Amino acid sequence: MADQRLVPDWLSNPDVMLLRDIATAVLQLAAVDGLDAFTLPYPAGAQRALDALVLRCLCNGARPPSGVPEMMRWARHRPLGSWPLDGLPLGLFEAGDRLVDEHSGQPAQLCHELAVRSHGDSTGRQYDRLVIDEAFRACRDAAAPESYTAFRRLLVEQPVLTAYDWTDISTDLFLDPVRHVIEEIYAPVPPHFRRDGAYLCCRRCLILLHPVDDTGWWCERDQCRSLGAAPHGRELVAADVGEPRQLRKPLRQFVTGPGRAEVALESALRALGLTVEMWPAFDAYDLRITFPDGHVWAVDVKDWAHPAFLGRAAAPVRPEPPYDEACWVVPRFRVRARRDYLDVYAGERPAQAGGLRLLTDDRLIRASRLRLAGERGPSASIAPQSPPGTPDAPPEGPHDDGANDA
Repeated sequence: MADQRLVPDWLSNPDVMLLRDIATAVLQLAAVDGLDAFTLPYPAGAQRALDALVLRCLCNGARPPSGVPEMMRWARHRPLGSWPLDGLPLGLFEAGDRLVDEHSGQPAQLCHELAVRSHGDSTGRQYDRLVIDEAFRACRDAAAPESYTAFRRLLVEQPVLTAYDWTDISTDLFLDPVRHVIEEIYAPVPPHFRRDGAYLCCRRCLILLHPVDDTGWWCERDQCRSLGAAPHGRELVAADVGEPRQLRKPLRQFVTGPGRAEVALESALRALGLTVEMWPAFDAYDLRITFPDGHVWAVDVKDWAHPAFLGRAAAPVRPEPPYDEACWVVPRFRVRARRDYLDVYAGERPAQAGGLRLLTDDRLIRASRLRLAGERGPSASIAPQSPPGTPDAPPEGPHDDGANDA
């Protein structure tokens, strides 16, 4: 690749735009046929992405993919840095970044972020936003914020429902305002999730595992895979529990996944004796943390694979319900996987974000302990750092945002 810096207008870089189109094509093919079953005609977007990639390869003197199936093999087996795209900004992608998980053949989270975060008309992204907005509207009209909280917790804690589970939630009065939404968002599970007449849930994530090879199982969540092989949870034998239902993929990707990090933080903070309100005021932000002296922190949890996209999305946390300090939080494993994660985020964060800090989840818990112990200073604060050059302003960098903490 050319020796280029990651410049502020990298999203308009022609090679980045091409990868965004290819990522969108990958998701289109996964939704229509599955990545291992290509049939004609291909979605128009996939053919356009292939044509553009072929042209770019020919211009760069490289052998292009012979067709859509080979382009998909590139997406699965070739790290993005090895693609013959000489104009990609240096350092934008890590050595192992791929559009498709090499082991399972499923689109990687980075693929979703390239396509979904950068294409406002993405069907998947529209769907999850439409669902949340409709639930918000229904609960607001019913003047029932507790129903919205129950709905969000359902999506996080029960992404898979058996017939018995369905009966239980059908009698939950808190969910009455969103009953019509629930009936739409839980869909029958496709047969490719089943092996030997049974489905298997991940014990960590609670979502259904994907069968791979003859005996293996794959979890679609990056964080779960970073912890090793997926632990086996509930086994659902269709003959005993009927055909289960699961949340549609955009909701598993953008609501259940980040929600698991949110409820894990909730549990850890409550164990410290703090008061934690989840998704207050119809999801103004994710956690409202109140200390014994009445001091309030507001936290939004973000679980994005690529820090540059996250930095570009940075915006001040909504001011209501009121709080004293606010920040965004990312799961610790993201920083372990990419050591420059926090620096890249800070470099891409727009000025209008007001210096919004990004902390790792363990750093937030550590800061909470320090504040409970009565200590002061940046290590016990989540507010944006003071402007550089002021007496109380430590340099913003990996240590300040938790990258080097034990």
